[in-house]
Amino acid sequence: MNAEDVARYLREHPDFLSAHGEIFAEITVPHPHGGQAITLAERQLHALRDKIRALEIKLAQLISFGEENDEIGEKVHRLCLGLLEADGYADVRHALVESLRDDFRVPHVAWRIWNSVLTRDDEDFAEVSEAVRFFAGDLRQPYCGAPSNLEVLQWMGETAPHIRSVAMVPLRREAQVFGLLVLASEEEDRFYPEMGTLYLNRIGDLVASALRRQLG
Repeated sequence: MNAEDVARYLREHPDFLSAHGEIFAEITVPHPHGGQAITLAERQLHALRDKIRALEIKLAQLISFGEENDEIGEKVHRLCLGLLEADGYADVRHALVESLRDDFRVPHVAWRIWNSVLTRDDEDFAEVSEAVRFFAGDLRQPYCGAPSNLEVLQWMGETAPHIRSVAMVPLRREAQVFGLLVLASEEEDRFYPEMGTLYLNRIGDLVASALRRQLG
């Protein structure tokens, strides 16, 4: 009989250890964390404690994630209210920039809008290349990561050479992209490829809706 035979027998006869409970007190095994030998019963208690600690850590992480999501949700809610109360394009811009900088701690924000019936002289409506329009149109999710598009990077003005990470969010009117919102930071890990984009998508939808009301 080998170890596999013993294990198979115990699996096929689960009442064996109930009928021979003294085995738990008589047989000793190495301590899971080193040191003296302990009984099977003690070893089982250590295993259960380890599982409980792992579950407690996981629960704490879930609670932390939930609290973080609640906090972000509250910030998005405030942004939504600000955009709803906006009266005119300037108010929309102010509400968005204020929310992203004060609530979301995004140091640099810029966007460009095209295909709009509203004509303005400020840089938000400055001409963009066909390449940028195609890039924005091809985005199915916000782009997060290193600032690979030099033209978009220049929208940040004097801070452009110091930008290390960006989030680029397409602004859509139904299926058509009519603009690009860019969030930027000097920190490399502020926006990264693996980060979730749920709230970035929602912010993009809110901004696009507010802009459509103002731009026609």
